[in-house]
Order: sequence, then C-alpha cells, then structure tokens
Amino acid sequence: MSTKSLRIVKEPLDGIISQLYPKQSEMIRGEVPRALERFDDELFDLVITSPPYNVGKEYETKRSMDKYLDEQRSVIEELVRVTSDKGSICWQVGNYVNKGEIIPLDVFFYDIFKSQGLKLRNRIIWHFGHGLHASNRFSGRYETILWFTKTDDYIFNLDDVRVPAKYPGKRHFKGPKRGELSGNPKGKNPTDIWEILEEDWSASVWNIPNVKSNHPEKTEHPCQFPVELVERCILALTNEESNVLDPYAGVGSTLVAALKNNRSTFGIERDPKYVKIANHRLTLLKEGRLKLRPINKPIHKPKPTDRVAQMPIEWQ
Repeated sequence: MSTKSLRIVKEPLDGIISQLYPKQSEMIRGEVPRALERFDDELFDLVITSPPYNVGKEYETKRSMDKYLDEQRSVIEELVRVTSDKGSICWQVGNYVNKGEIIPLDVFFYDIFKSQGLKLRNRIIWHFGHGLHASNRFSGRYETILWFTKTDDYIFNLDDVRVPAKYPGKRHFKGPKRGELSGNPKGKNPTDIWEILEEDWSASVWNIPNVKSNHPEKTEHPCQFPVELVERCILALTNEESNVLDPYAGVGSTLVAALKNNRSTFGIERDPKYVKIANHRLTLLKEGRLKLRPINKPIHKPKPTDRVAQMPIEWQ
C-alpha cells in the first residue's frame, strides 16, 4: 500500500469496532530514513517518539556521540519535512551515560531542531517513581519531552487538557474587573511540569509510571512508552482529522494512543518482533481486550499498615 496519500481504510472492521476505531493505523517494518521517503511533505500534524539513547539497548548499536547525533540529524531533517506547518514534533529523551558521566541528550537535540528552524514551546518533565538505583550519584527518575513547532500557527487544544482550578471561586481584588471571577470555568492551563494526582493533572510533574514488570501495558520491549504519556500530547496537539507518526514505534504505544482517540497513525520499527507485538496490541485494542493504565489513575501508595511500608525488623 502506498502511503504517499494517506487514506482511511476502505473496509473497516464490522459493527461497533469500526465505529470506535474508524481511522487507519499501520506499522511499517524498516529503517527510519528509507521508510520516511514513503510520505508526502507536511502529512503529519504530530510526530512523537522516543529515539534510541545510544546506550546499547538490544534494539540499537552503540556508537560515538558524534556519529549518533549525525544519524539523528538526518532523520530529524526528514521528520521536519513530513510535519505540517500547523504541526508539532515531540521528542522524548533521557540521558546518555559515559563512564559514570551524565550527558543530557535534550541539550544536543535542541540545537539540531533549532538549526531546522523549529521553535521550542515547552520542555516538559516526565517523572517516574521506579528505575535503576545508582550508587555513585542520585538515582535518575525523570526524562524530558521537547515540544517543537514549525510555525507560530500551530494546533493547541488547551481546553482538552485543562485541569481543575485549585481556587475556582477566586476573584479579582482590584482594577476594573474587581469582584469578577478571575479563572476559566473549564479549568486552568497546566504547567510544563505536570503531576497526575487523584483525579486531575493539576500539579507540577508529569508523574506517569514507566512501564515496568507489574505495569498492565508491559511487553518484551525494555524501554516501552506509556500510552498515557503519548495520549496527553495527542489530545493537546492534534485534531480528530490529524495524522500522527512515531518513527521509532517499538511496540506501538503511540499508535494505540492515536487510534484510541480517533486519529490516523503510522509507526516505523525495524525489529520484526516488536512490529508483531504492536500489531497484536492494535488488534486487542479494536477488540476491546487491550490492557491499559487508565489516564489520570492515581499512583499506588501503600498503606502504613502494609508490610512493604513498614521498617523491617533487621533495620530497627
């Protein structure tokens, strides 16, 4: 199937499934530069991904930082080409570690995107509570999402991601609007450091659990994208008629989040094992059987009476 002109599936699944998920989704197996050649200019309103970090995971080959960044620069040039003028690129990265030294990758990627004429709108902090414990430095518990746009006229659906106001009854106390309500009845604008608490996104950190062994979305992929993380960006930065692309799609979390919210979506992945898992997850989504962590679900906190929360006798 040619993807030069994105099309909706002509024969969608029957019944309720086709009504819930009428949009197109496709995993493309292959290398990113070659796969991107299939797409027309300005086809996607959102490109969102987490590229390899050059740390030697099973899905990447570790190389010098200069070579790694040169390869990523050529990919980014193509991604800018396929992003619409009203579109965004969300680039989620962590740190490259070299002999115990931390190198924040977003610092390098900022210059690459700026050289392509893009503008950084937010540097979003994603905080997670679990990960490897360091012994010679503080344990890392966050990564960053760089949100770039091609122009100043970009999609931003603030009302779709507003959070409840802390003080909805607050009023102006001086000036011509004295006595009038100062907030918005739909809620307030979340900050660029989000925290997901009991029922909203209102506090300061995007505190979304990373996908570890007991996460309902866990697959074989060692660095899996949480669907919830992608879903927030899709809701804010695309419309229902938008097309979404993940050039390093892994096991298809971006496609799941996009299709779940009625967007057409493509993913590129070179590992056939991950392509197979992604397609299986999409099938389960369409059948209503895919296990997902609900958006805004509270982070589990043990009770003081739980054994795991009590000081062990050996330490007392």
